[in-house]
Amino acid sequence: MPHAKAVDPACFSGRRLPGLAGPLKKPELTRGVSQDMTEIQKDALRAARLPRGLQDRGPADIAATEKMLAAIRESYELYGFEAVETPFFEFTDTLGKFLPDQDRPNEGVFSFRDDDESWLSLRYDLTAPLARYVAENFDKLPKPYRSYRAGYVFRNEKPGPGRFRQFMQFDADTVGSASVAADAEMCMMAADTLEKLGIKRGDYVIKVNNRKVLDGVMEAIGLGGEENAGRRLTVLRAIDKLDRLGPEGVALLLGPGRKDESGDFTRGAGLGDGQIRRLMDRITSDVAGDIGGPPAGVMIVANAKDGNLPEGHQIELEGLIELSAIQTIVRGAGYGPDRIRIDPSVVRGLEYYTGPVFEAELTFEVNDEQGRPIRFGSVGGGGRYDGLVGRFRGENVPATGFSIGVSRLYSALKAINSRIVAGAVHRGPVVVLVLDKDPAALARYQSFVAKLRAENVATELYLGSSGMNAQMKYADKRGSVCAVIQGSNEREKGEVAIRDLILGAELAASTKDRADYLELRARAQFTVPETGLIAAVKEVLGRHR
Repeated sequence: MPHAKAVDPACFSGRRLPGLAGPLKKPELTRGVSQDMTEIQKDALRAARLPRGLQDRGPADIAATEKMLAAIRESYELYGFEAVETPFFEFTDTLGKFLPDQDRPNEGVFSFRDDDESWLSLRYDLTAPLARYVAENFDKLPKPYRSYRAGYVFRNEKPGPGRFRQFMQFDADTVGSASVAADAEMCMMAADTLEKLGIKRGDYVIKVNNRKVLDGVMEAIGLGGEENAGRRLTVLRAIDKLDRLGPEGVALLLGPGRKDESGDFTRGAGLGDGQIRRLMDRITSDVAGDIGGPPAGVMIVANAKDGNLPEGHQIELEGLIELSAIQTIVRGAGYGPDRIRIDPSVVRGLEYYTGPVFEAELTFEVNDEQGRPIRFGSVGGGGRYDGLVGRFRGENVPATGFSIGVSRLYSALKAINSRIVAGAVHRGPVVVLVLDKDPAALARYQSFVAKLRAENVATELYLGSSGMNAQMKYADKRGSVCAVIQGSNEREKGEVAIRDLILGAELAASTKDRADYLELRARAQFTVPETGLIAAVKEVLGRHR
């Protein structure tokens, strides 16, 4: 993607607009509107379309997402985390070698040049900006520093089903603690948060591994050292796709490469058969949910106790000991292997992780629109990144964190009809209809609006040009609970009519007997004195809370 170009303000002064076939001509007052529109359409009309990997959201989705975010925030705050916010973009070198693709500032992230020729990038995640913030404010912050933040992140990658170029994350991080208790706490908080969102126990699992275990294997097969950093990242990204591609697909990415269903080819890490076999043995070990499951892990620990630690396994052993400690902590706190368990396939696809890593996976299946079973898989993850803050300070600063993929998790919550999203019904404002358009009538209608707003009732005056029936349909489309109506008859009596739009919809579909029908109609629309407007509207709103 080429870097963004500044738009010349002169473009907007009658000359050619960027991306248009020709200049926009100023309409001449002596010509007809339709003729002006025809010429503008010839010059400027374009198909309204959304770029791939992006999505629009309506008021119902926004309301449900806000309710979901409030539940996550409440869970994080229960653990003692506090809010912080960082900007959407940073200096590209702030992301540094931890860019998704090294040495290519426009690959993996969206980047552009500032007016001083420095590169800026839209944030790829919320962790690297936090590391910059902590380093910049290090002396002012309490240590350990516990914070959370939510916001959009951006990936300059090939979009696909469930993979977006812009999506929301909600992170929590502890900076300044080297204790594995901080990592264990992240896992426990992840489990608690998923249950708070309405995901039942047994429908999720928090999987835990340690990058030191895999780093030890990579070092043993000749992938240690800074010179192999790029290949290690390719290996990590390949293993991170195990759930989606299976062992055969991962083996191809570790070797020569893989062609996907669309025909696109992804170059592999170029490892030999022996190297691939060693890695695959580690990540596909049969784990029963507790340390001691992986046979290789058992042998390493046993040999270490006997003083016979094999060469190249020191890093692995350190990782296994940390996993054992995490397991002891979470089990002691009452979190069994049905909620948090050790899984050697978890690696996380970013280079900056240095120790324990974890992933929140949904285990239930739902059917798609064609009735095919699908699983959402991972909806969050994180781990320890002791070197990220240290890039700015010249010394390592221990840190660990967990991130929820809000957009993906929201889709899962909708699929299971979670109370969090199902209970977030969007309600539009009360609509005051306009049946007379003279200034005096408009002033009277506007006074109704002002009185309701003064009572904190969201209200709008209809500002279109349609008649009464169309205004009622407009209020329905807005999701309004009720409408306020005053025609000439009501005005002469000093009254207003209140229409309960929800009961009105029930009335239209009603097959009840006449007595029930009449009662429903009486409640669906009734008149009150103008002085009773506020009480009547609040009564109707109260019916549908």
